[in-house]
Amino acid sequence: MLLILRQNAADKARAFAGRTTASLKLPVSLQIVLRALIEEGLKDLDRPALFQNIEGQARAVRRIRSLSRQGPNRRRPTASRG
Repeated sequence: MLLILRQNAADKARAFAGRTTASLKLPVSLQIVLRALIEEGLKDLDRPALFQNIEGQARAVRRIRSLSRQGPNRRRPTASRG
């Protein structure tokens, strides 16, 4: 999808990504912020639902990246039997 934004809108989204990164202590990209804005109907940036959406996406990205670093043959430890 091609998304064309005014420069000030892109700057606001970048600033929001930075504030959200600092608040969550998780990397939040401009892409995550824009996706959340679209999903939340392009509503006000200060809504709690938007923040929760961004947090969920950032955590999902972190989980996916963590799992991919473990490799396909790595298994989770299981409880010992016996």
